Amino acid sequence: MTEKRTAVFIVMDGLGDRPVPELDGKTPLEAAKTPVMDRLAREGQTGLMDVIGPGITPGSDAAHLALFGYDPFTTYPGRGPLEAAGAGLETRPGDVAFRTNFASVDANMVVTDRRAGRTFSPDEQEALQKAIDGMEIGDVKVKFIATVEHRGAMILSGPGLYADISDVDPHEVGKKVLTCEPLKPEAKKTADVVNKMMKEVHERIRDLPLNKERKKAGRPLANAILIRGPGRHGETPTLGERYGIKSAVIAGGALYIGTAKFVGMKHVPVEGQTGTIDTSFHNIAMKTIECIKGDYDYVFVHIKATDNASHDHNTAQKVLAIERTDEMVGKIIEATSTEVVLAVTGDHSSPVSLGEHSCDPVPVLLWADFLRADESKHFSESEAARGALHTLRGRDILPILLGYAGHVEKFGA
Repeated sequence: MTEKRTAVFIVMDGLGDRPVPELDGKTPLEAAKTPVMDRLAREGQTGLMDVIGPGITPGSDAAHLALFGYDPFTTYPGRGPLEAAGAGLETRPGDVAFRTNFASVDANMVVTDRRAGRTFSPDEQEALQKAIDGMEIGDVKVKFIATVEHRGAMILSGPGLYADISDVDPHEVGKKVLTCEPLKPEAKKTADVVNKMMKEVHERIRDLPLNKERKKAGRPLANAILIRGPGRHGETPTLGERYGIKSAVIAGGALYIGTAKFVGMKHVPVEGQTGTIDTSFHNIAMKTIECIKGDYDYVFVHIKATDNASHDHNTAQKVLAIERTDEMVGKIIEATSTEVVLAVTGDHSSPVSLGEHSCDPVPVLLWADFLRADESKHFSESEAARGALHTLRGRDILPILLGYAGHVEKFGA
């Protein structure tokens, strides 16, 4: 058996991009100053990755399942249970979970802001959570928790609930909140509960003092929630069961924590990790080093700031997020270079020109101090197209990473 090392997997959310005119036709990754990742690319191997499959635009949840080595077509439980798990809400068999947004609606329930301005103070989150959590709709109890910024997670607990229902989020400003419909006959009760719950939440939170203060300040009201990604509790073999490894997740967003916990990772909190551009990259590096030098076989590190910048069409901030991640990677490698096998990639492409996910493959970098180097000179989309890893699927990268780290047993005699 090969000497075992810690497999470190760093994912910059929405990393992949397309040529940007304001960057003289370069992508943000090509334009960013990334001396560390460029050196690792020269010493290691690169390639392009279709995270779920060619031509498929990945959602972040399904993408991460693939990056953890699972087939999302057979294991994806819906985004709700993953978001709920990451937020600390435990689901039980039969529960239906959702991801949520605080939102702004007018008197006719037409959406005026899908994120209610995005920014919320802890006091505002607490007041909104208190107003919603514990609601009862007939024999169904509502559990709700506010997470990061405008986001939250919700669980419906009660008999006869199913996740086969339509969305209430119109996904566009200027459109009315949709009526939830059952997609299968057995889900009629769940749809009815959702419709009643949506009205009651609006009535409970629209006149809260925080909304009076937001109105005075000219901020969007948080007078509704939008729920989506319904999923029902299920069970999937963990990474520990599949590979016999102890694994950790370092992330700032509930979805990524929840997806990692779904496959058996332990969440390791980091002071100052927010999931935004202001996240403490230094503290993330120090905690990653601590996990490597501890007893973890696999450490997953998620950086959200790259994707936030893409959705905001903010090219400069995406470049900055990449550069700060590069510094973070440098600190990790400097302290652990002989103890790790490292992979760096994205969970999907989010071109700043689109402000949304796309089907473009993402660049991937694999490094260890013993790897046979390929011809890559930089870490970028164009260089990765010539790398030794060629084009691979998302669920192939973890076995490769664990194999080089000595955690995959020999097959055969």
